[in-house]
Amino acid sequence: MALKLYNTMGRKMEEFVPVNPGCVGFYGCGPTVYNYAHIGNLRAYVFLDVLDKTLKFLGYDIKHVMNITDVGHLTGDADDGEDKMVKTAEERHQSVLDVAKFYTDAFMADIDALNIRHPDVICKATEHISDMIELIKKIEANGHTYTAGGNLYFDISTFPSYGDLACLNLDELKAGAGRRKVSIIDENKRNPGDFVLWFTKSKFENQAMTWDSPWGRGYPGWHIECSAMSMKYLGKHIDIHTGGVDHIPVHHTNEIAQSEGSFSPEEKAAGPWVKYWLHNEFLVIEGGNKMSKSSGNFLRLQSLLDRGYDALDYRFFLLGGHYRKQIYFSWEAMDGAKNGRAALNERVAKLILKAKEGGFVLTAENFAEKLDALSEKMREGAGEGENLKKFREALENDLLTPVAMACMQKETGVKNRPAEESLADIYTMDKVLSLKVLENALKAAEKLEKEAVSVAEDHSTDSEAGEIEALLAERSAAKKAKDFARADQIRSELAARGITIIDTPQGPTWKRS
Repeated sequence: MALKLYNTMGRKMEEFVPVNPGCVGFYGCGPTVYNYAHIGNLRAYVFLDVLDKTLKFLGYDIKHVMNITDVGHLTGDADDGEDKMVKTAEERHQSVLDVAKFYTDAFMADIDALNIRHPDVICKATEHISDMIELIKKIEANGHTYTAGGNLYFDISTFPSYGDLACLNLDELKAGAGRRKVSIIDENKRNPGDFVLWFTKSKFENQAMTWDSPWGRGYPGWHIECSAMSMKYLGKHIDIHTGGVDHIPVHHTNEIAQSEGSFSPEEKAAGPWVKYWLHNEFLVIEGGNKMSKSSGNFLRLQSLLDRGYDALDYRFFLLGGHYRKQIYFSWEAMDGAKNGRAALNERVAKLILKAKEGGFVLTAENFAEKLDALSEKMREGAGEGENLKKFREALENDLLTPVAMACMQKETGVKNRPAEESLADIYTMDKVLSLKVLENALKAAEKLEKEAVSVAEDHSTDSEAGEIEALLAERSAAKKAKDFARADQIRSELAARGITIIDTPQGPTWKRS
């Protein structure tokens, strides 16, 4: 089965065929670092991480690029309102760069806690102003711009396919209608849907960060940074671009127009700027509202940690829903995720102890090397297990993480298979799901072993010890033979004599009440 992804451009499932065979370049919209990321924002980066690790799991060489917006993003996506970075800097009485560094560091700490791999390239808007200027020059040379009120605008009427991504009608947008919110307060615009490529000080005279440009001293519009930086690091034609569904009608629609508006005839003939567009849905909270900073529906990852959850409990919760479906957040759902993850870890711990009984010993230092080696041996021999095959199929079907999660859960209970082989497949699955299952299961196994030692008693002076041990052995044999009636009868007989059986990963032990 080949990887299939739902392409927002065209609204359909498509087989994934990269621009360059075996290699994937993809760009994910990163944070605007004017405040902490909330847990709704972080859903996008867990989705990105699953995509990143799925591509690697399927054998692709990948280059993942993500931007950090530290200039130019206004409080309204359509060029209205204040600059988000400047607004926060004024409120905190700090420089814009200090604000950007503080919240960038906080964002990185969040993604580390969620076990998200850092993109191969993390690029800051303020460090790529010259790239943006050069790109805008090409757009201007191709006849897509006009100057008004000191600002340089992209004229959407010059780009016939404008709105294709969002299924918008260009004629309606020219008239100011359509199915998206557009700025109507900027009288300089010829069409309400036009957008700024370069602001001069005529827009905000007190703008904190400005640069010299052919259009005057000023700063870039928000949308241009993603086009410029993606092309710098991935080339003119990239495989995948991701973001939240809220980016579709304005930000990503504008990105396409300005990117392809910069193309030469030869570049245009070579294909679109982005081949596959992937978008994740919102995290929804009580009342059916999406989580947002402006509405006050705002929970940080730290908010969850303060209530006793682990960051990986939240990742577990998110993986239980498909990225294209809204997920409803509640504390009850978080409790379920916490308990579910703990139960998974304990089941894997029991597999670790079972493998140990057979001489396959895993430790925190050797588990990765030993399980990778076993996986390789299995591929050369009998092949991967049935659940791992279904896991792969789930990921190849537009990243169906709920099914992939179920495959990992099922593997913990497979009968008549060596425990170490199940552990190898679970470890392979967790390279994508990234729940640190083996690391945490090893800790749980150590705890189970200690508990088994603590409940064991010295029965050397007990006159009935031999008889009781014989009955325990008979009970174990009965369970193995699936004679559960006899096993239950022995437990009842011993209980009547004041003896409690304690089943441990190392076998049954007993104590007197």
